[in-house]
Amino acid sequence: MDCIFCKIIKGDIPSYKVYEDENVVAFLDISQITKGHTLIVPKKHVKNVYEMDESLASKVFVAVPKIANAIKKTYNPIGLNVINNNEKPHQSVDHFHIHLIPRYSDDNFKINFINRQEQFNPEDYENIRNKIKRNI
Repeated sequence: MDCIFCKIIKGDIPSYKVYEDENVVAFLDISQITKGHTLIVPKKHVKNVYEMDESLASKVFVAVPKIANAIKKTYNPIGLNVINNNEKPHQSVDHFHIHLIPRYSDDNFKINFINRQEQFNPEDYENIRNKIKRNI
């Protein structure tokens, strides 16, 4: 397998690990969008959230507050973005990972959520909800 995260997990590629247990590794993102930008990665290779089972998800997500609080204690950011990209447009490594991106008042990092509320009426919301619920 030619997965860069699997190579980091095995120790074949150096990284700046901040946390590791039997299921998860967390290390600094080499691109550092902001100081403390950390990736949380399951040791088991799964491409994305669609390939994860509930057991593995619970093992990965239990590490999120632990590492987020460590970042908060260390750098005292004004907030934190918790981001996961699946497939296109922004998943750059095909190994599930969560970005913890600390936010600072002067970081110039932008995530633009466009409010499209006026494009949907209550019937639209009901239809969307019902379609999703049928597939759970």
